[in-house]
Amino acid sequence: MSDHVHDENCNHDHDEDAVLVVTDEDGNEHEMVLVSTFETGDRAYAVLIDRNDPEDEGVILRIEEDGEEEVLVNIEDDEEWERVMQAYEALSVMEDE
Repeated sequence: MSDHVHDENCNHDHDEDAVLVVTDEDGNEHEMVLVSTFETGDRAYAVLIDRNDPEDEGVILRIEEDGEEEVLVNIEDDEEWERVMQAYEALSVMEDE
């Protein structure tokens, strides 16, 4: 999960969701809400849900640095996807307890 501590000393508004516009493989844009981030191995990942359809399945994308910016990248490798899903499911179980 993120190391950021959300308290009165934060320098941003917690009432607004982080909304990102993601383009799918068909070129359609979707407004996605950043639900959480987590790390496994030496990589970071973002969990996003569709802002207009929060009941729909979310997506997990890898976070990569491009210069000083962070970009979201599809996970193409099956082995990486399996590791990410195992880590995410383990985190979900811990949060539910």
